[in-house]
Amino acid sequence: MRTLLLLAAALALKAPAVAQLPVEAHRSPEVLLQSDDPDLAANKKLVFDFWREVLQARHVDRAARYLAEDYIQHNPNVATGRDAFVEFFGQRPPEPIKETIDDLVRIVAEADVVVLAFRRELPDLAREGQTYTTTWFDMFRIADGKIVEHWDYGTKE
Repeated sequence: MRTLLLLAAALALKAPAVAQLPVEAHRSPEVLLQSDDPDLAANKKLVFDFWREVLQARHVDRAARYLAEDYIQHNPNVATGRDAFVEFFGQRPPEPIKETIDDLVRIVAEADVVVLAFRRELPDLAREGQTYTTTWFDMFRIADGKIVEHWDYGTKE
């Protein structure tokens, strides 16, 4: 009996933990824009407004306010350059611009880089009909008041 209990305890310790705390969007995204460094605050605001207006609401006519003409894209589904960005994202009609970004968890800025973290809900392939949350990231490099480079989770469609 003691051997059976020891075996059960050993298996329990080796089993992966499956209890996950769900990822939650930040309740006050305006707080995330703050920084003691005015350059970092400006970079955060630039990326925040770009995301709200151009990506989320699809007002690609505003892309020139935020993106350098030679903008570098690292997502394999979108070509490099501001014109290519506008062509790709301008295929759907614009929507009203919101004051916040949907599912935004955090904004982090350091030097010339701003990272946005988002809550994502995805289907749980191991549990039919159920979902789970995870975190998605986009990273931008800023130069001369414009977004000049972007990285994300992009995979080929």
